[in-house]
Amino acid sequence: MGSNSSRIGDLPKNEYLKKLSGTESVSENDPFWNQLLSFSFPAPTSSTELKLLEEATISVCRSLVENNPRTGNLGALIKVFLSRTKELKLSAECQNHIFIWQTHNALFIICCLLKVFISEMSEEELQLHFTYEEKSPGSYSSDSEDLLEELLCCLMQLITDIPLLDITYEISVEAISTMVVFLSYQLFHKEVLRQSISHKYLMRGPCLPYTSKLVKTLLYNFIRQEKPPPPGAHVFPQQSDGGGLLYGLASGVATGLWTVFTLGGVGSKAATPPELSSPLANQSLLLLLVLANLTDAPDAPNPYRQAIMSFKNTQDSSPFPSSIPHTFQINFNSLYTALCEQQTSDQATLLLYTLLHQNSNIRTYMLARTDMENLVLPILEILYHVEERNSHHVYMALIILLILTEDDGFNRSIHEVILKNITWYSERVLTEISLGSLLILVVIRTIQYNMTRTRDKYLHTNCLAALANMSAQFRSLHQYAAQRIISYTCRHLRRYVYVLDKLYFPHSHCSTLQHCFSTLSDNGEELLSLTCSHILRSYASSLFSLLSKKHNKVLEQATQSLRGSLSSNDVPLPDYAQDLNVIEEVIRMMLEIINSCLTNSLHHNPNLVYALLYKRDLFEQFRTHPSFQDIMQNIDLVITFFSSRLLQAGAELSVERVLEIIKQGVVALPKDRLKLLAGLQMYSILACLAFVCAVPAFFLLSSSFLSCLSEISRI
Repeated sequence: MGSNSSRIGDLPKNEYLKKLSGTESVSENDPFWNQLLSFSFPAPTSSTELKLLEEATISVCRSLVENNPRTGNLGALIKVFLSRTKELKLSAECQNHIFIWQTHNALFIICCLLKVFISEMSEEELQLHFTYEEKSPGSYSSDSEDLLEELLCCLMQLITDIPLLDITYEISVEAISTMVVFLSYQLFHKEVLRQSISHKYLMRGPCLPYTSKLVKTLLYNFIRQEKPPPPGAHVFPQQSDGGGLLYGLASGVATGLWTVFTLGGVGSKAATPPELSSPLANQSLLLLLVLANLTDAPDAPNPYRQAIMSFKNTQDSSPFPSSIPHTFQINFNSLYTALCEQQTSDQATLLLYTLLHQNSNIRTYMLARTDMENLVLPILEILYHVEERNSHHVYMALIILLILTEDDGFNRSIHEVILKNITWYSERVLTEISLGSLLILVVIRTIQYNMTRTRDKYLHTNCLAALANMSAQFRSLHQYAAQRIISYTCRHLRRYVYVLDKLYFPHSHCSTLQHCFSTLSDNGEELLSLTCSHILRSYASSLFSLLSKKHNKVLEQATQSLRGSLSSNDVPLPDYAQDLNVIEEVIRMMLEIINSCLTNSLHHNPNLVYALLYKRDLFEQFRTHPSFQDIMQNIDLVITFFSSRLLQAGAELSVERVLEIIKQGVVALPKDRLKLLAGLQMYSILACLAFVCAVPAFFLLSSSFLSCLSEISRI
């Protein structure tokens, strides 16, 4: 390095780096630092080049690790950086490019060194390296024990106080990235870090007063999505479009943190790195999420989480409660717009979940918006492309829907928003559909995908819980949405009969059932609409009668053995029967969803009644089923009532005429004949608790940890 431009391959031989890492102590006032910090070279633009950089500098870093206890050069470099940051704000105002460039380079070197130090030693050893000075080997001065804390505090000041200009953009990004690197110790621990030195410094002492200001600045960086300055905007050479060299290094560490943060590598598809138009916004978001998920101190809660939980809208003039520290105000409209635009990033989706779940001010504001489609549509698109997304991204999107659907106002308003030409929905051309009906279609498609591919119990349970939350407020369902609700239920009713037949009558070889089930395509649509319906009804009725009257014990085994209640002497169930319990659970929840809609909003949903009547043969088979009798009462009543009215109207009825009869019949049907069921609310409550299982835990699983280390090793 030095005043001349360097290449990565020349770094191991660079005389300035050799002096920094050698056995000679360098005073913080030595002119050597100006020479060391006057460097520039083309930034790596690929992972291969980043790996070359690490390989080129690893010998220098390890030499410094060995010699620093005698020379104290790491501490001297940090002191040089700290002294320069005191004049950084004035330099920005005076457009002092050279001074900012050299300060930027000092931070770059510090971060490169920290990355190696953190990967090769404990946090206690790192802190010791911060205390070494030019003394006898192994000695240190007690006056400089807080140099690490001073550096962290300085980075927070730099992020919050230095104005964001073209000449300060790079150093702002790298200050944030250096903090991410500081927090990367979690990558090298299988358990959650609860006693971390850096965490302790960030949560108390001189750093604590910057808490709300730092969180606010990081949020505004995310909101503004500032792009890197154009070439020629600063004196040091422009880096690659993705950001500076240090951004490349720290982004690799941040990616590792994110991999662990979202349980990547645990049955999850590898994340596709998003196209970064704003390195500053991306790094700010990563740092914000990491800070928000730090564990509480033994004697105090995480102040960064407190700040995220309590900030208010700039238009809110009410006083701040004295009991809530670290609160501030921010423009909610700008934040809402940024969140809507950035949902292709799983980090932004996690931020949205965090704010909706923890900040009641944000949740109230978003639910009161009249343009909720701007937020809901990106979430639905995530779920629609479930096969292309990480499991954690899909889970977070689903939990966001669960939070939203717990609000009755939201459930009503989404059926009033009419959308046109949803291009990304490819199963059917939707020229006009309500947001509520589209939500139903996407959630059912997600359940269908999960049941046939991933087979994740939590995913389909939470999808059904979202539908259950909405069901009482279904309004003017699109005919395709109503059809999918009924056809999906019918698919599982047929599957249920088929599995029972194979399980308890293995030698009957019921080809009729098998053929009827095989005529269903992957998305649940019937290819043969009324194949063998009378035979199937007769067979199913006989099967249920046999099970309920003569073999109650056998039926109990069918539903309870999968819950682990069979004794060791019982014959293990065959592979095709392992889903019986799941199928019954799905059927029951779907029937309850249909029940809730019929009971609370029958007059608003003629299309659902039409679809139900079209499949009435299959539903009538289950009216005597012991597991579903209670839920089938209302459905059977509706089928019987409207079937009789259609019978009275004669044969050869058109679709329009059938819908007209249904609308007239809704008025004539006494509402008190439909019984309210108390069970559906239980699913809503369970849905509120489901995020414990579904939302990624922070730095928890060892397999994620190993996957992350593998990723880091390639940087």
